[in-house]
Amino acid sequence: SSLRKIRVDLLVLAAMSFWDIPGMKAGVVTGELAWSLLQHAKANKYAIPAFNCTSTSTVNSVLEAGKELNRPVIIQFSEGGSAFFAGKALPNEKGKLQASILGAVAGAHFVRHVAPAYGIPVLVH
Repeated sequence: SSLRKIRVDLLVLAAMSFWDIPGMKAGVVTGELAWSLLQHAKANKYAIPAFNCTSTSTVNSVLEAGKELNRPVIIQFSEGGSAFFAGKALPNEKGKLQASILGAVAGAHFVRHVAPAYGIPVLVH
């Protein structure tokens, strides 16, 4: 049955390092590769921590910790954190959230460009 195949697939994932996942790479991972990483974490009973980042300094700190531990991390941008990333002096009107949107986009671009240098898989949320 398909449920049995999923269980076998999860057991196979459990027997390998996340680096053994086909296509795994340093930097931002998305789509099926990100899903495979999350399945591997579940099968091996470990968490991939998510950190709300408000600046390049907080992003760098999370990436440095992931590198030191050789573990994947999740960088996330909340509405307020994203506004702070862009700059609190920018307008962030209810219903428009200009600073939040700008900060989230700028933060995601920053992570995408910097993350590969840290040598670990990174998810952006």
